[in-house]
Amino acid sequence: MKFSKETSEVWVPDGIDAEKALARTTHLGISAHQDDLEIMAMEGILAGFGQSDKWFTACIVTNGAGSARDDVYASYTDAEMMAIRRIEQKKAAFTGEYSAAVFLDLPSSEIKDPNNTTPIEDIKALLLASQPEVVYVHNLADKHPTHIGTAMRTIAAIRSLPKEKRPKAVFGCEVWRDLDWMIDADKHVMRCDKHENIQAAVISVHDSQIVGGKRYDLATMGRRRAHATYHESHAVDASHLINFAMDLTPLIEDDTKDIVEYVMAHIERFRADVDANLGKFV
Repeated sequence: MKFSKETSEVWVPDGIDAEKALARTTHLGISAHQDDLEIMAMEGILAGFGQSDKWFTACIVTNGAGSARDDVYASYTDAEMMAIRRIEQKKAAFTGEYSAAVFLDLPSSEIKDPNNTTPIEDIKALLLASQPEVVYVHNLADKHPTHIGTAMRTIAAIRSLPKEKRPKAVFGCEVWRDLDWMIDADKHVMRCDKHENIQAAVISVHDSQIVGGKRYDLATMGRRRAHATYHESHAVDASHLINFAMDLTPLIEDDTKDIVEYVMAHIERFRADVDANLGKFV
């Protein structure tokens, strides 16, 4: 299928036709950067791993040109860095048995420009081709502008679809801001207890991001374990690895819901919960 950039690509690990690979997708992750989905959308990856009736597809929106680099990659140009990051993402897709890895190859500037509709149209085309049941995006309380832009463009693309062609659920997953600050009623808990070796492998292949001192491999697995342990203080751990997500499904079920107000309501409920707990001791 064609996207806006000539350099875009749909890569299929098992070699079947790209349209068929997209059509069999049940879980779709849409992230700003290479390696984001391996950090934030493990629930979807595990849902498809080793299965014949469920498939995870990864969509990487930006080209990766602005990523930090050090060690063996220190002298890499932007073009070389874009190439190596695409290779690393393909390694993750092969290891995790993804249905496909989609590279829209857009510059971050287009994602962060609210007047540029190209990202929306590209994501809309992907959604129509894949028609997933579940979509994973960045959480809307993230602190990375390109992450927020990607999530907002994804919501806009879903809202542009007829109701019958929309996913059943959309989750905004943690990356640069944990969601364990939300009270339990606001969380979607993603249990990641299966295939721990695969979880470690799909993040570890992103070597260009790790060797410069950002140990995403250790931090990602450690965060999941920490979430599982600290999630419940008065009970034995129900899982040993979990991620958190904000349930964004109401935003694609009701187009009149204000996105900013929806997120701020989560934060207000958290504020009220903290205030009530403190108030018991004052």
